[in-house]
Amino acid sequence: MPVLVGTSGWQYRDWRGVLYPPTTPQRLWLEEYAGVFATVENNNAFYRLPTAETFRSWRDRTPEGFVMAVKASRYLTHLKQLHDPQEPVARLLDRAAGLGDRLGPVLLQLSGRFRENVEALDACLRCFPPDVRVAVELRHPSWWEAEHALRAVLERHGSALCWADRWSRPVTPLWRTASWGYVRFHAGLAKPPPRYGRQALASWAGRLADAWPDEAEVYAYFNNDTGGAAIADAAHFARAVSALGRTVSRTPATTGTRQPPSRR
Repeated sequence: MPVLVGTSGWQYRDWRGVLYPPTTPQRLWLEEYAGVFATVENNNAFYRLPTAETFRSWRDRTPEGFVMAVKASRYLTHLKQLHDPQEPVARLLDRAAGLGDRLGPVLLQLSGRFRENVEALDACLRCFPPDVRVAVELRHPSWWEAEHALRAVLERHGSALCWADRWSRPVTPLWRTASWGYVRFHAGLAKPPPRYGRQALASWAGRLADAWPDEAEVYAYFNNDTGGAAIADAAHFARAVSALGRTVSRTPATTGTRQPPSRR
């Protein structure tokens, strides 16, 4: 099983001329994306949960073997803070079922203001069936103080603690809580910003190789979309993983980035 490398979303206007040919209409960008990447993290669902018909259309527009991770709605993670999770989780799964075999992990990203509540997380994870993988991105430092209880809950549900990077360094503990992994890259320190440097990407490739065997699936998504940085960094990261003898999903052969627009 490979390390699956992609980006957090695909509908960015400044990717025109970087990943998408200038003449390709936006309605065909997913097809273009899926031609060079084997996975994507759908973060649109966080802001507004798509209809089942939309999820089905994404399945029909992507090739066999393509994987779409889905970021859970902020209604569940930020507004309700995981309380009364049964209906929001059921609604998410009912609609995302339209992806069929394209459905990858569900990402629960909790607010940076959401303090540790292992019991609420446990109750939420119980709402997911065993065949749905759930990654959990925690951002308030109080969660790490409950290490024993938190790790026990994640391990019991087979859920992956999302490893997160910001400014080219880990901002979460590197705990392996499942047989699979999930990593998110938010912003690097290289130029042009928010690019990642080659050494930072090589370090992350080594962390993944040390933590999981080659047969384990690890999902890695670049969220630094500005100017096409995520595209270039995903490609370079995939090469760093491959250089360690690990199997990695397809990424663009050549990439470029554009300078972010001036904000005067």
